[in-house]
This record gives sequence, C-alpha cells and structure tokens, in this order.
Amino acid sequence: MNTARNASPRSVEDYWGREGLEHAILDALAAGGVDVTAPTVDDLAPADQFHGGGKPATERLARLADFGSGTRVLDVGGGLGGPARTLAAQFGCRVTVVDLTESYIRAGAALTALVKLGGRVAHRQGNALALPFDGQAFDAVWTQNSGMNIADKESLYAGFARVLRPGGLLAIQEPMAGPVTPPIYPLMWARDATTSFLRRPDEMRALIEAAGFALRAWDDVTAEPFGARPGAPVPAHGIARIVMGEQLPDIMQAGQRNREEGRIVMIQAVFERR
Repeated sequence: MNTARNASPRSVEDYWGREGLEHAILDALAAGGVDVTAPTVDDLAPADQFHGGGKPATERLARLADFGSGTRVLDVGGGLGGPARTLAAQFGCRVTVVDLTESYIRAGAALTALVKLGGRVAHRQGNALALPFDGQAFDAVWTQNSGMNIADKESLYAGFARVLRPGGLLAIQEPMAGPVTPPIYPLMWARDATTSFLRRPDEMRALIEAAGFALRAWDDVTAEPFGARPGAPVPAHGIARIVMGEQLPDIMQAGQRNREEGRIVMIQAVFERR
C-alpha cells in the first residue's frame, strides 16, 4: 500500500470550492449565447464536463462500458454532474452523483433541475473513501478524473467493490503516471506534489484487480482527438476558466508538456466485479 497521506477533505474543499458557482456558470453560458432558461445537456457541456476530453470522452467511456437502460450508476467524484446527465439523457441510466465539494453538489443539483433530469440524477455530498451507501447498491460505478488527490487507492477501489453488485461494472477515466517522472506542475488538480498521487498504469490495473475486479477493457486514450490539443482555445464559458481563473494558462502549458513528454497518460478502462 502507498503510505503517502491522502489530500485532506478540507484541503480538497479549499482547492475546488467556489461559492455562487451555479450563478457564475449560468452567467458565462448566457454570455456565450446559451438560453439559460431552457438549456439542453449539450448546452451545458462546456461548463459541466470538467475532465480531460470533455463530453466526447464521457460518451466514449459510456460506449466502452455499454450500460443498458435503467442501469443504477454511482458517479464518484462527479462534480457538477455533467457525465451523470449525459448517462441519464443519452444512455437511459439512473445516476447518483457523490462529490466531496459542497458547492459542486449545490451547483450540480441546480443544473440537473434546469434540464429536467431530477427524476434520473441525484446529487449527494460524500467522501469517496467512505461512500455513504449500502453494499451492492449499484449496477455500476463510474469515475472520471477523480482519484488524483487520493493516495490510498487500494481503499478507494475496495469501496467501489463494496457498493457494486457481483457482475457490476466499474468504468474509469484516470490520469496516470507516465514513463517519465515527475509531472510538471501546476496540474488541474494540484499546485504541487503534496496533493497529487499518480501511479503507473500497470500498478493501477494490478490494484484494481486485487480489489475484486476482472478486466474487460483497457485503453490508453492520451492521444485521442477528443483531448485538449496544443493551441486549442478554451471557451470563455468553460468551467476550467471559471474555476482556475488566472492560473489556467500555466496549467494548460504544463498539461501540454506532460502529454508530449510522457509524464502523464490518460486511461479509460472497464472492469467487472467478481
């Protein structure tokens, strides 16, 4: 087990939390020409798909997992709920979003209500290392770019296995350590190495399998065209700009170097609970 300490819940909340986030998002969307009185899931995508690759990456992972209509999905670290709303609207899933950051839960619930998906998507504050759900409560666990601040990944994936029924699916998208180390900071999720805990793909696969999962699919999507490309513009109404503010250019520059130099790779994978 990695003995490094996880980023504390308070430090994570301080890093990600933003008061009035739903209002800032809606104001930015309106400035971008969106009718915020009746937005669609696609309208929200620049602002609510806060992970590498945005909505196309969410759609790719959903196709890889091949969820059936009515699948009960737990989205761990689901933030504003963009992927959850996509899973509900396009794939017929019933999704519970759990996230540590209270302002994201409030904003996510408001956006879900705005697109009239409250009957299929629920938002709940909680810690990924102490999931507040009964055992075998879900058909699938979904997580995109959510484990980077967690050192104790063995406990994280053991918790995923606990809440999944046997035969249930785990669908992940996760930045992992590349062959060149260390990564260049700042990263989207960390200003320095004290709150970033990446492991190599082979280590990640082994620890997930040890938690009670069998591999179904494992794809390195670092070079996929849906990823942020060097020189690509960032939407003025995008959540990265809203949350990261003046630090965003430095984060994007570091991200480009991390990809080009093999310091960080992006993996999408699907596992089955044994």
